[in-house]
Amino acid sequence: MSALNNCENCPAHNKANLVKLGLNLENVDYVITMAGNPNTGKSTVFNNLTGLRQHTGNWPGKTVSRAEGGFIFNEKHYKVVDLPGTYSLLSTSTDEEVARDFILFGQPDVTVIVADATRLERNLNLVLQILELTDRAVLCINLMDEAKRNNLEIDIRALSKELGIPVIPASARRKQGMDELLQAIEEVATGRYICKPPKIKSRSKKLNHAIQTLSESIREIYPGLPNVNWVAMRLLEGDNSIIEAVRSGELGNLNDDDLAIQN
Repeated sequence: MSALNNCENCPAHNKANLVKLGLNLENVDYVITMAGNPNTGKSTVFNNLTGLRQHTGNWPGKTVSRAEGGFIFNEKHYKVVDLPGTYSLLSTSTDEEVARDFILFGQPDVTVIVADATRLERNLNLVLQILELTDRAVLCINLMDEAKRNNLEIDIRALSKELGIPVIPASARRKQGMDELLQAIEEVATGRYICKPPKIKSRSKKLNHAIQTLSESIREIYPGLPNVNWVAMRLLEGDNSIIEAVRSGELGNLNDDDLAIQN
């Protein structure tokens, strides 16, 4: 698909933080997470990928249920975590907070975003929010059979070029597109496909300065914290859950210097 990464086959996930988030990473090569709006068929895609290799539980300290599974592809073991269906990552609900924190602090090797082909414009809001947190993502446009039935056409190649990530058309109920999705997941996980999502360029010099200054202060307190610029941006925007996490020290729970190492 694209040029080779300098560290091909190196996992990108933050092992220490994922363990703190409740994952068992024994015999796991890559960690995949699945995100998407409700009713996009995300669970069907998850079931297709994992088959019977799955179990459910709760997120640590939360009443939100979590589904985990796994699969083996080209002799590599993949752990798959199905995030709660959400419309955004702005943390106005526990589901959104769980989804945001997993991507933000766990840094999975690939985030598979499942979108509804018949409501793609509405679903892209979450896609763009996720791409602010990670540049390791694959967009699976599900329900392509429904889109065809409604005479909707999607230019997959153009969308992939605009987003800078692989875009895979699928009809999960018919198991169509799953082989292509597995291939895209592998290429992003191993670094054979280097994602290049667009970066926000419309920020003013004052805002960029504020983000930089605040980021430096956050790094002094939490030296190994991932995605510091995003955390700074949310603080400036008044995200109450992030503000409370800083005040309470909860942010430090995902930033143990002795453990904040990559797998």
